[in-house]
Amino acid sequence: MINLKSFTFFQLKELIKELGWEEYRATQIFTWIWQKGINDIDQMTNLAKTKRELLKEKYYISQLKLAKTQKAKDSTQKFLFTLMDDENIESVYIPESSRKTVCVSTQVGCALGCQICYTGQIGFLRNLKFFEIADQVLQVQKLVGQKLSNVVFMGMGEPFLNYEECLKAVELLNSDNGLNIGARKITVSTVGITDKIYQFTQFPLQVKLAISLNGADDKTRNYLMPITKKYPLKELIEAIRHYTKMKKKRITFEYVLVKGINDRAPDADKLRKLLIGIPCKINLIPFNPYPGCKLKQPTLTEIESFARSLYTGLPAVTIRKSKGSEILAGCGQLSGKFTT
Repeated sequence: MINLKSFTFFQLKELIKELGWEEYRATQIFTWIWQKGINDIDQMTNLAKTKRELLKEKYYISQLKLAKTQKAKDSTQKFLFTLMDDENIESVYIPESSRKTVCVSTQVGCALGCQICYTGQIGFLRNLKFFEIADQVLQVQKLVGQKLSNVVFMGMGEPFLNYEECLKAVELLNSDNGLNIGARKITVSTVGITDKIYQFTQFPLQVKLAISLNGADDKTRNYLMPITKKYPLKELIEAIRHYTKMKKKRITFEYVLVKGINDRAPDADKLRKLLIGIPCKINLIPFNPYPGCKLKQPTLTEIESFARSLYTGLPAVTIRKSKGSEILAGCGQLSGKFTT
């Protein structure tokens, strides 16, 4: 049996052509799957019963299985989904007035081993397929009963190490026949896989790019993010300058503040000098603790002092309040398992 969700819209049109059906049937089927969220071919009521029976002989529609859900006091919700091979991933719903955001995973686990991330401590198991990424958005939307406005690829895994599948997911999410989410409402985050940043420059959709920076020199960044050995800061900054020049849009830097590691005055000075001249926004994120980690979060006073020291050269600086940290749903706290 073949999963109908595993077909891109183009592939589905090719299938319909092979079946000898009218071309518009592809749009009907794709809409049933990705807009109406059905998981039973018999629910496609505008297809004749004979056509539905023919499809059922070879095809089915998968659906992520909800294993568990938790809700924080700030209304953030975390969902544990089980995949077809019984692996688990987590997705997070973050409501903020009119903005309804879902944070999706792109891999089961992660190979990068960043100290500031719980996912990195469990290792890499496999990449997600594009439909498994997009299905998180579809299922969360159904579960919360709200039309989602924003999608961030910031959950479990490194999106640029699953590049092709992530881009196919973006295209599906943005498609008029898919989930119809505006490209500018979709953000893809990377630790800084430089060759993929250059490649992403050619991606036609106006998706936002975020860089998980977390250090203004190679020594500090490598301590927190070992991938720095392969992609040092100099090469990363060159790739980012190229990206902003070619795309003519600003980039977002995510900077997780860790007490005594990257939150001191000299760190702020280095960061300001490193990013001067790059059209950017900086999100300062207080480190979110996770089980077994000895790193600590700076005080609010220390965080605000760090932010003020950046303003002269980098005026677009925000302190991002962590959502859902009490249920391990905050930035860097996802693990593919619920702990209580």
